[in-house]
This record gives sequence, structure tokens and C-alpha cells, in this order.
Amino acid sequence: MAGSTKLSRRDRVLHQAAAHLLDYPDAAWRERLPLVRSALSAGGGRAGRAARHLTPFLDSASLMTGEELAAHYVEVFDFKNRHSLYLTWWLDGDTRRRGTSLVELKAAYRDAGFDFAETELPDFLPVVLEFTAASGDSALLLRHRPGLELLRLALAEDGTCYAGVLAAVCATLPGPSPKDRAAARALAASGPVTETVGLDPATAALRPYGHLDMLPILTPDR
Repeated sequence: MAGSTKLSRRDRVLHQAAAHLLDYPDAAWRERLPLVRSALSAGGGRAGRAARHLTPFLDSASLMTGEELAAHYVEVFDFKNRHSLYLTWWLDGDTRRRGTSLVELKAAYRDAGFDFAETELPDFLPVVLEFTAASGDSALLLRHRPGLELLRLALAEDGTCYAGVLAAVCATLPGPSPKDRAAARALAASGPVTETVGLDPATAALRPYGHLDMLPILTPDR
């Protein structure tokens, strides 16, 4: 792996925390929030600055009931393509190429020595973040950075507290992030292309994205 993709220990902690925070907020999710906050508070340097993006989210989540937060998660992520947590959608859209990208992600996990528990798609952002935390390599996130930045901007525009989680992740990657959609115009112009062969053009781009309660587990081969 190229040296530029290697993560510091603090970045890895932040990516693991972000993986948890972007998963569906069930009862077990809420029970782990104090541990997440404690782990992040121990960070310093660049990762510490990035972690501060998470403070508003953690504060908001602690004030919401479980039902309120679950409803907000569904509202934000399950009905809007431009909030998709599935990274190959940003890269390939609803095209046949996406299947190849998913196979390549599974191969990347396997080649790095990790088994993929197929309770979610391999491009689900919490899965990719968990992999980067476990492997210490950010190459997959960097490959999908345009999608990450566009998702960050879309969440910020909608005013959801989840925007801070994406801001924290993007802040750990090298170089500046676009400050607004105008600055990200080039990225938006190369965004997902919808394949409409055999589909109703009026509805082809309207694909809901669901969630599963369990975060896939990536464990080293023994």
C-alpha cells in the first residue's frame, strides 16, 4: 500500500467511531455512545480536530429518544439517493457497473485478510469505515472521496446532525474539502449516472435505500 494512504491510530479510532455513528441507531447503538465519546476525547492533533465535528452529533443524539433518532435516521438516509450511504452509487449510479464495483470491494477485503459477513452490501459506508479502521489504510475511502464530499455537502444543506459525522471523516483525508456545492461543481458533474434500460425513466432514479440493524463484522483471518 502507498504510504500516503496509511492512517494514524487516532484516525483509525475516529473511523471506527464514525462507522458506529452511521449505523442504524438501535438500543445497542445507544449503549455504546459513552464509549465512543470517551475514545474520541482521548484523541489529539489532526484526528482530535476532526473529532470535534462529531461533538454536535453526539450532543444531539443524547437529547433525542431512541424512537426520535431512529425516525430521523430513516428520514435522512432511506428515501433520498443524494443521501446514499452506499458508496458505489456515487461512483456508478444505478448501472450494471455497480455490480462489478461491489465484487471488487469484497475482493479488497479478502485480499487484506478480512472475512466479510454479508449482512450488508460491501459498499455501505459504515462497513468501509470499519475496514479502514481495522486495516489502517484509507485507499478505499480516497477512491470514493467524491461521493463522500457530495454526501457531506448534501447532509449539511439539509441541516441534519449527521453532517458532522461526514465532516469528521472527510477532515481525516489529505487536502482540503470543498466548502460549498459551487466548489464541488466538478465533483457533482461527474456524479452517478442512472441506467434506464428496461426501466421507467420517470422512476429509474428514485431508489430507496434500506438499512439493517447489524453492522457487518470484519475479522482477521486466523
